[in-house]
Amino acid sequence: MVPRELLDTAEVPGGEPLRLFRRGGDFMIVLERNELMNSRMSGSEEALAEMTIARLGVKDPHILIGGYGMGFTLRKALSLLGPDAVVSVAELVPKIIDWARGPMAELTAGGLDDPRTNVELIDVARAIGRAQGVYDAILLDVDNGPDGLTRPGNDGLYSMTGLKVAKAALKPGGVLAVWSAAPDARFAKRMRDAGFDVDEVAVKARQNGKGPRHVIWFGVRG
Repeated sequence: MVPRELLDTAEVPGGEPLRLFRRGGDFMIVLERNELMNSRMSGSEEALAEMTIARLGVKDPHILIGGYGMGFTLRKALSLLGPDAVVSVAELVPKIIDWARGPMAELTAGGLDDPRTNVELIDVARAIGRAQGVYDAILLDVDNGPDGLTRPGNDGLYSMTGLKVAKAALKPGGVLAVWSAAPDARFAKRMRDAGFDVDEVAVKARQNGKGPRHVIWFGVRG
């Protein structure tokens, strides 16, 4: 087996460090013993963009992506959107963007330099909190599910208060999409209690339909 090579470590404000590994042509981002991302499994991250955009009745939407990750969601969104769309990316960890422009530049595929892309090094909660009726969609993929795995401060995103703030940041008919590695019935109920019309979809981790099943919640603001 090809050994796993540690390429770099990134500090996370208020959380444990992230580590970037490479094994052959594959990349992994790891938090302690949890593998958060793997370049071989991009299917559900791409589905996050594709299924959200399919739910929008807007020609050139303004979308906020919370958490750049390995760029799969951004890349898919850009491939589906028109020339006048805007995709804002809120990424808290500067080295994630450095990695995207450095060792993982091939995965990035120029998405960070697309004129429709606006990257801000900011906590996504702050980006959401300062917006009122701004976004057609908010896509959250900053943890492995609706809890603050990467940093405890993310818990607020998934609380009733956080969901209501996200709802206020959306335009009428806007979509809040939340990616998760596993189901969470309590979170789905909380989304409904916050006033969203919720659709829960199971998707496979890999583009070929294989790998573990992940979950995406789509909440529509009335």
